[in-house]
Amino acid sequence: MSRSWIAVASANHVRIGRASGFMQVCHGKAAPLRRSAPGDRVIYYSPTETFGGKDRLQAFTAIGMIEETAAYQVEAHPGFRPWRRDVAWWRATETPIRPLLGRLSFTNDRGGWGYRLRFGLFEIDNDDAELVAEAMMAEPLMHVARTCAAVPVQGTLAL
Repeated sequence: MSRSWIAVASANHVRIGRASGFMQVCHGKAAPLRRSAPGDRVIYYSPTETFGGKDRLQAFTAIGMIEETAAYQVEAHPGFRPWRRDVAWWRATETPIRPLLGRLSFTNDRGGWGYRLRFGLFEIDNDDAELVAEAMMAEPLMHVARTCAAVPVQGTLAL
């Protein structure tokens, strides 16, 4: 049975992944990607527009389905080899989280609603995923081929 996930990254990083057809979480760590599987839905939440910035966004910025390919590692920059998974991104509108607070089970505690969003990747129930998808007016989009110029590094994750 497929699962649904919230991934957390700045909007500019999410847009790079969307344009190239991949997801990357927790600064490129492999372990969080092991929890996801082909056919799972992933929704990105972006607290800010830029990584480390103070330009608050607090919006869902992407939604898609994890592809059949295994996780892979790339040489993004010298010495930085993050793990990624391919994702078929859907058409969606970036959507603020505030109107959904209290309606999403992981935000029931209005005072501390952002606590779970600090984890980088966490599972949500399918009702929450459907609510976010509806708010984003998501619809399936054809697969975006990986256009990264980086050469894959040997090794894959066994899922």
